[in-house]
Amino acid sequence: MPSFFERLEHRVNEINSLLCLGLDPHPQDLSEQTPNGLRDFCLRLIEITARVMAAVKPNSAFFEAFGAEGLAVLKEIIQAVPDGIPVILDAKRGDIASSSSAYAQAAFQTLKADAITASPYLGGDSLAPFLKNPEKGVFLLCKTSNPGSKDLQDLALFSPAGSEITLYEHIACLAQTWNKANNLGLVVGATQPEALARVRTTAPDLWFLAPGVGAQGGDLQFALKSGLRVDGMGLLIPVSRAIARADDPLKTALELRSAINQEREKRCPSPQQRQISSPMRVSPQPSPLPKHDTQLISLASSLLESGCVKFGQFTLKSGLISPIYIDLRLLVGYPEMLAKVAEAYLSILKTLTFQRLAALPYAALPIATVISLQSGWPMIYPRKEIKEYGTRAEIEGAYLPGDRVVVIDDLATTGGSKFEAIEKLTSAGILVSDVVVLID
Repeated sequence: MPSFFERLEHRVNEINSLLCLGLDPHPQDLSEQTPNGLRDFCLRLIEITARVMAAVKPNSAFFEAFGAEGLAVLKEIIQAVPDGIPVILDAKRGDIASSSSAYAQAAFQTLKADAITASPYLGGDSLAPFLKNPEKGVFLLCKTSNPGSKDLQDLALFSPAGSEITLYEHIACLAQTWNKANNLGLVVGATQPEALARVRTTAPDLWFLAPGVGAQGGDLQFALKSGLRVDGMGLLIPVSRAIARADDPLKTALELRSAINQEREKRCPSPQQRQISSPMRVSPQPSPLPKHDTQLISLASSLLESGCVKFGQFTLKSGLISPIYIDLRLLVGYPEMLAKVAEAYLSILKTLTFQRLAALPYAALPIATVISLQSGWPMIYPRKEIKEYGTRAEIEGAYLPGDRVVVIDDLATTGGSKFEAIEKLTSAGILVSDVVVLID
């Protein structure tokens, strides 16, 4: 059976829409303060707007406020959503695993929802019951739309190396490792475009639920620019009050869909090109690649085959948890590949102005040595630890104050180690204006 996000993407492509109908029945919006008023409000919105909605998101709190009768209406409303439209239960659940199992049963078996919002605070085991069935999805709270989200979600985490990331970025990293069955996404508020951009960088492939457009003041265009994937997908925009309180809810929904698609088309011109997740998709014949690009692709394949690129769960120097680990120190065991890696740097280095190479220990030392042998540029390197004997030099190699160097390293994640080395170099009077890495 298709996973939750495969089904969601099918719906998105079918109606060419990333719009999600938020069902937040505030008391002032109901014709009467009864379960009947609750039911009538929701059924009316679904009937009017369903044809342009990629998903429907009822907020459990407004139904629970009516007690058992309200929960009965919630179940009825979920069943009333037309087939093919995923229903996301906005309940923000999170508890120890046994309690989460009961919550998952209530959401997916009793209420028949297709997905749920959940809290990451109790860790991965608390989410396992929700993620057990690939057909059911979870949107994990990452960076929420409310102003108070900064109280916790913006907290800085420090790695042993002193690099800084936010708590919400750490959650995004964890989500990638927990997303084993293509059924885990993130909640990132549309009111937080900078955070959207940072989370999209951290989790380039995950689906985001981005509340906050409309009554909360989120800017739709900024949210789309910050949160869309490169394929024009990956961002579900829930809107509730702006549609529910409109004189013509369908007209408002159509206008929102049009505005969303205008931004999507800037990323990926046609709906057909956006259907990258369909298992039946046939890719167009690619144009021949330039020779340089072909060489880089060959080099990338060699790095993978040699074990320089590994897959699993790894803690990086920055403190980030990554599903990929790149260890270019292994290159010393593959002389031919090491020579090809050095050649890859040369096309960039030839465009720069400098007198010397400055290699960063340890992985870049053999790389820069081979570059030096191939090009004739002399090399220096800042030591990680200052010797307690001999010259006690911080920088090894011949140089003069005022020399301009280019820093050579193997890869960049946060750039923290680069700045540490640059500080040593500039303290010695050496000028640094460029850094070149093999993998960014």
